[in-house]
Amino acid sequence: MRLAELDARLADPSVTADLRRLRELAREQAEAADVVSLYRRYTAREAELAAARELLEASAADAGMAALAREEIGACEADLAQLDEALQRSLLPRDPDDARPAFLEIRAGTGGEESALFAADLLRMYLRYAERQGWRS
Repeated sequence: MRLAELDARLADPSVTADLRRLRELAREQAEAADVVSLYRRYTAREAELAAARELLEASAADAGMAALAREEIGACEADLAQLDEALQRSLLPRDPDDARPAFLEIRAGTGGEESALFAADLLRMYLRYAERQGWRS
């Protein structure tokens, strides 16, 4: 498994001496750990779904337990759909430029005062958006 390999490499003293390599491996290890965590949650929820289905079959005579099992099956299926979507997104290849900072410059062009007002409005809009996204300016 790639995560175990990354953990072993990060423990190697020769890697800790090279700061650039250490940073790259640590970033890759964090990304892999996120995917592994999602997968483990997915498999645990699948096991809970299987147990709820068994309970439903076993409790055919008990209406209360059957209703509880149906409720748990619905919750498990909804969670599995969300986890599946999250896993699909996490497995998409990452753009190498994602970690780089981005700069946005807004200038008033030709057009006088109206152009300056538009540039100011645009700046406020981008600043609010960045604030809501949790980005630092």
